[in-house]
Amino acid sequence: MDYRQAGVDVEAGRAFVQRIRDMVNSTRRPEVLGGIGGFSGLFELPAGYQQPVLVSGTDGVGTKLKLAHQCDRHDTVGIDLVAMCVNDVLTCGAEPLFFLDYLATGKLNPEQLAQVIAGITDGCNQATCSLLGGETAEMPGFYQPGEYDLAGFCVGIVEKSQILDGSQVKVGDVAIALPSSGIHSNGFSLVRKIIELAEINLHDSPPLFGGKTIGDTLLTPTQIYVKPILAALRAGLPIHSMAHITGGGLPENLPRCLNHGQSIHIQPHTWTIPPVFDWLAELGSVSRLDMFNTFNMGIGFVVLVPADEGDRTIQFFQTQTLDARAIGTVIPGTGELILPLE
Repeated sequence: MDYRQAGVDVEAGRAFVQRIRDMVNSTRRPEVLGGIGGFSGLFELPAGYQQPVLVSGTDGVGTKLKLAHQCDRHDTVGIDLVAMCVNDVLTCGAEPLFFLDYLATGKLNPEQLAQVIAGITDGCNQATCSLLGGETAEMPGFYQPGEYDLAGFCVGIVEKSQILDGSQVKVGDVAIALPSSGIHSNGFSLVRKIIELAEINLHDSPPLFGGKTIGDTLLTPTQIYVKPILAALRAGLPIHSMAHITGGGLPENLPRCLNHGQSIHIQPHTWTIPPVFDWLAELGSVSRLDMFNTFNMGIGFVVLVPADEGDRTIQFFQTQTLDARAIGTVIPGTGELILPLE
């Protein structure tokens, strides 16, 4: 026997690396040393930092991948993968520098996986970070035919004196919300269960979704906030803290960016909840509380600023084509989020 008879095609793997070379090179920043194909990726620290601090993050796409497999659409989950990592790194004020991916499958499908890498490179270009390297693992018998899994790793940089860690937040600061592009990449175990029990056809196009299929609506990639947030910081907006609204929604993620002895009060009718969330709630008979504890409900990122800077912050993000809204206020407390849903 040989390796190919055992289920691993080494030559196909080499051909795949060659196929994606140009896509990877499209993300190249000037600090990248060397090229694709080595045992490791080399990246020179950017100039101009007095006390540079490296910031790292890792994440995956979760069971949203199951829907990508069902719809046979693979060009968006790579964007999700990058977004989930770079948005996390961004919350402390860091600029993403480079990204690495891990892609595992039972049998290498070059056409399918090239779509995935195209999404990853798209996400890296949106985040202005380099796809520095990655690993494609062919693991026969480990995954169902046609399925794959993804993991991502990001490294960013921030000046030590400019790290945002919640210590700058003051009582009275206002929460400015930036809209999500949809469900992003959290809560899909519930989404899939609702769809399964309701026997939904992912290829249907209800009027509610503006002509898009249900599958395409659910696969809308996660918004990447790097460019507008970094632009805001460079413009001197006094951002005290930031939160990426991921699993657990506002109740779990927003308190993570507060200072000691603080809570945050949210006004639930200050933004428009996208129709996909109401559709899911009705279809699955999901309570309002469970919806907010599971999904982002239309808010993907939140910045905290002084009360007298709220209007200027909103106006700035509107110039970045983001419909920012003031949704709440920091109050004295013990770290909870107060969200009246009645």
